[in-house]
Amino acid sequence: VQLQASGGGLVQAGGSLRLSCAASGRTFNTLVMGWFRQAPGKEREFVACINWSGSTTYYNDSVKARFTLSRDNAKNTIDLQMNSLSVEDTAVYYCAAKFGIRAVYTRPGQYTDWGQGTLVTVSS
Repeated sequence: VQLQASGGGLVQAGGSLRLSCAASGRTFNTLVMGWFRQAPGKEREFVACINWSGSTTYYNDSVKARFTLSRDNAKNTIDLQMNSLSVEDTAVYYCAAKFGIRAVYTRPGQYTDWGQGTLVTVSS
């Protein structure tokens, strides 16, 4: 599946951004979708994932209650609404996909397809 992430940019601490990821090439409603991020010098980190129907989401504790992940199977897209951003959220954000029967996958190696990344920079 081909993934195209968008929506990154520069925002002040406390602000909001909305990331989107568009998918093509495979039946979207069979896929678990996830967001990961990677800050300079750090390993890629799980952010959130959503199951094929959108009924189940799972978040890294560091973003829980600030980020909301949703999907639109009619449009083959997922959206990550990020609120109350802090400098620690600065990273390249990647969307990822995998076919799976479970609702939650949190390790990068579990995902088979990746978008190109979109940079989120939060200034203090």
